[in-house]
Amino acid sequence: MIPRLGEEEAQAAADAVRSGWVAQGPRVARFEQEFAASVGAGHGVAVSSCTTALHLALVVLDVGPGDEVIVPSFSFIATANAVRYVGATPVFADVDLTTGNVTVASVDAVRTPRTRAVIAVHQGGVPFDVAALREAGSRWGVPLIEDAACAAGSTAYGQPVGAGSTISAWSFHPRKLLTTGEGGMVTTDDPAWAARLRQLREHGMNVSAADRHASAQPVLESYLETAFNYRMTDIQAAIGLVQLSRLAELVTHRRALAARYHDLLATVEGLVPVHDPAYGETNYQSFWVLINRKYGVGRDEVLAELAAAGVSARRGIMAAHLEPAYADVTPGPLPVTERLTRDSLILPLHHALTEDDQDHIVGVLRKLAG
Repeated sequence: MIPRLGEEEAQAAADAVRSGWVAQGPRVARFEQEFAASVGAGHGVAVSSCTTALHLALVVLDVGPGDEVIVPSFSFIATANAVRYVGATPVFADVDLTTGNVTVASVDAVRTPRTRAVIAVHQGGVPFDVAALREAGSRWGVPLIEDAACAAGSTAYGQPVGAGSTISAWSFHPRKLLTTGEGGMVTTDDPAWAARLRQLREHGMNVSAADRHASAQPVLESYLETAFNYRMTDIQAAIGLVQLSRLAELVTHRRALAARYHDLLATVEGLVPVHDPAYGETNYQSFWVLINRKYGVGRDEVLAELAAAGVSARRGIMAAHLEPAYADVTPGPLPVTERLTRDSLILPLHHALTEDDQDHIVGVLRKLAG
């Protein structure tokens, strides 16, 4: 992933520096408002990363020791780690083979009386079935946290991912379409949750540092609870505002590149590329390809051949339960997760990718197929 950053972002960052307000301030507030509006949420709370966004979402839901939180293993390890941050136990659910996302059935299969929340991931930008999982969560009395780290610009049922969500966590890491370098956001429609999230990200203060410094009178702040320093800077937010203005264009371009990949790969037997689910559209944050037996060459060999040809492809999305950090966890069967993480790879897809690049990449894949 090569982020699209240009002169406008550089100028916006420079303007923030020249303003003298480089910590969390007015640009963060504006970015929160505009980003929340873009995803159809009532409130946005900017934070330092999607990992801290997930952490704060669990804190707001009062999840803690003795509780279980259902998560996909098929996700970046931060999804499961956030559960451990609050002392709860991550319980791994399997995923759908075509979307890479948890389903109502896979969540229900591992749900217990100790389940206090579900974190469902819009994996690689592919939306999960929000209508089905939200309805099930409501029926079970279990809140749904949407890990939308990769999903800015994706849609489900004709709405932006995030619209109608109880609480969602977002990433602005450079591998995402919209980047602030590092950074994240929590969005929610609940004003009380938003207010507490703002306190939690800023040491539990009853008044933000920005409001305190803007006051004409001395403000003696109070610290209401043990909390965190998870703030975003105005420099990051300035870049984010420019990036947000480009988001629709970026999604359109990526979807066009993905469509061309689909056309080129249609004649390569044994490779199954990711595609839109029936209920939504992906932003193609990642373009992964599943290798099946008809292809005849294993994933690792394919990666090696692509690298030898100058192509920087990556292994598929990780399975957290197979990592050393989770060696103490004995999950139930996760056959789809293990197949996807073993047999998939992510092809280059970024704004600077050319048709010649795509022809070269697919040419290597076609040659390997024999």
